[in-house]
Amino acid sequence: MKALQSPFLRSWSCLWLLVCLLLLLAAPCARAQVVDDSTKVLYGPKTTRIIYEAEVLRDSTSGTPLDTTLTKWPQARFWFHDTTFQQDLGTVGSASRPLLYQPNFELGARFGRNAFDKYARDARTVPYYDSRSPYSFFRVVQSGAGEQVFEISYSRSLKKNFSVGVAYERIASNKVLAAKGSRDGLVEHSNLLFFGRYQNDNERYHLLFNFSNVRHRALEQGGIKPLLPDEKTPQDLFNYAEQQVWLTQAANNEDRDELYLTQTYRLLGRGLTVYHTFDAKRQYNSFADLGLETVRPSDGSLERSFFPSSFNSPTATIDRAEYRQVENTIGVLGRTKAVEYRLYARDREASLVSQTLLTGSTTANLMLRQPVPSRLFNQFFVGGTAAFNYRTIYAVETAGEVYLLPLSGLSSDNFSPEYWFRGNVRTGPLSAEVLANSYSPTLTQQEFIGNHYAWSHWSGKYISPATNAVDGTFDKNINTLQFTGRLQLKLPSLGLLTSQRFEASVSGVNIANLVYYGTTGAPQQLGTNRNLVIAFARHRTMLGRVGFDNQATYTKGDNDSEGLRIPSLVTNSRVFYESYLFGKALFNQIGAEVYYQSAFRGYDYSPSSQQFYQQDHFTIGAHAIADVFFVADIKTVELFLKVAYVNQGLYSNGYYASPFYTGYPRRFQLGVKWNFFN
Repeated sequence: MKALQSPFLRSWSCLWLLVCLLLLLAAPCARAQVVDDSTKVLYGPKTTRIIYEAEVLRDSTSGTPLDTTLTKWPQARFWFHDTTFQQDLGTVGSASRPLLYQPNFELGARFGRNAFDKYARDARTVPYYDSRSPYSFFRVVQSGAGEQVFEISYSRSLKKNFSVGVAYERIASNKVLAAKGSRDGLVEHSNLLFFGRYQNDNERYHLLFNFSNVRHRALEQGGIKPLLPDEKTPQDLFNYAEQQVWLTQAANNEDRDELYLTQTYRLLGRGLTVYHTFDAKRQYNSFADLGLETVRPSDGSLERSFFPSSFNSPTATIDRAEYRQVENTIGVLGRTKAVEYRLYARDREASLVSQTLLTGSTTANLMLRQPVPSRLFNQFFVGGTAAFNYRTIYAVETAGEVYLLPLSGLSSDNFSPEYWFRGNVRTGPLSAEVLANSYSPTLTQQEFIGNHYAWSHWSGKYISPATNAVDGTFDKNINTLQFTGRLQLKLPSLGLLTSQRFEASVSGVNIANLVYYGTTGAPQQLGTNRNLVIAFARHRTMLGRVGFDNQATYTKGDNDSEGLRIPSLVTNSRVFYESYLFGKALFNQIGAEVYYQSAFRGYDYSPSSQQFYQQDHFTIGAHAIADVFFVADIKTVELFLKVAYVNQGLYSNGYYASPFYTGYPRRFQLGVKWNFFN
């Protein structure tokens, strides 16, 4: 695989040259802006608004201003499209899963290949820009360890009521484990997005549309392979590039294509609007390893293979699956000062096609077969939202969706209605919420036939080579019930202590019939319930020019037992000092951030099925990761300099992101973002 180098930044010298040019060019411009801001600066962050689909579906197009704050820019989890805390394989672009408990709102047929969701855009949250002039920006993040995030976006109005845009994103990383050189590529991700919006002169009709094309390629290493007897404990495995890994010729490829549009038409003012959403998407996943090894080259003796078994070929693996889905949603919505509602019906047509190697295939003679017929689904859903607000005293909100009717598909063989319902009551700073849902396992949990894993939980549809018998069916939906209480306060200022904000929540969760990937890597269903208590708190304040932002999530219950593996405590703390330099031409923050995670038996990862599964042989130790940073805002330019994992070597030479996958060592990171408003 070629070295993953950006065409825009070929070396560190180019990066430093770019930063110096930005500093030289932006400072005089900033001073010019101060001299005559009202007459010369016509366009900027205040004249550019972002409009999201969620606002249009509330019959509102006022939009939100651009986020020009420096708070999120140097924090790595905000460089991607999923900002939740994640368990990954230690590198940018690697497979990941949510670290903390997340409820499910997706019903019916779902592909279930989510390992790379973190890096893919959600068509429902694509930003559309309403600007009085062309608006564009680029951002780039580069580190000495080979991390790279690059995005460039351009949008403009073609006419008064019509605007279009295009964005390109690239995410890449180099190997940290078993790296032959500093440019030994590991992951390459690209995403091309087209988007636009239209509204007629009287604003009764609105149209939002976007098309995205995602290509993601990740080399799979299988984690560290300890060299016994020298490497006996996890603390012996922090040699990074010197470590050996299990897989040397394995790779996962994922393609995603999606065409999405939403249109609304106002019939009777804001009280009655009809809308339609069209969503057509394709996701293709392919795992290939043409160098399976079960023999040690040095002495010819057999050694344990990384994979548990090989059904089709002992020397090569090619497992592919393609999921296609087309949805049409039709509904009505409306709002007044006190009441807001939305009702809809959705039709979904989906298909799943799988391929694997023909039995007896070799590396020199690769022949693919389709082990089961194409799986076809046609499903019908209804849902809606309703909200009532009485000034600022109290509010009631409800939302839900029901999968009522399987028009066709395997799920009709053993159909159980699926649903989710959420109700929320708020009064002042206090709110209470109840969430109940019932949903079936994903399509991948229902059926997977590959070279190393094979199961089918659709009775009578497939004979599994693993057991030579039909696997048992998942005859019960996963059911969850969650109660949450929240508190949100804007605390009064006390002298130098200003801008205090505090929020906290406590949730109780009951999970029944959980389907998860067990220690064998295959899915299984629990016969007992699991219970969690989740407490969250966050406090943000300014003490003069010093800012603090501390948050913590504590999870208590069966969170380290069958089916659930969650660290008891996850915290993130940030402290910074902000000031102006060069006559207020440069606003800056300098500070430190510490992430802490308690010990837990994290999930192992199978690149063949692209799933995280439960394991009992490795405990990811408690660890803290400290970063120090400098971030600056020079008119329309934002940049940061950061030393990540600055505390490496104080208590340990490293940490584990997943079993036998080490996280990044100490490194230097540089980021630049530049906005253009004309």
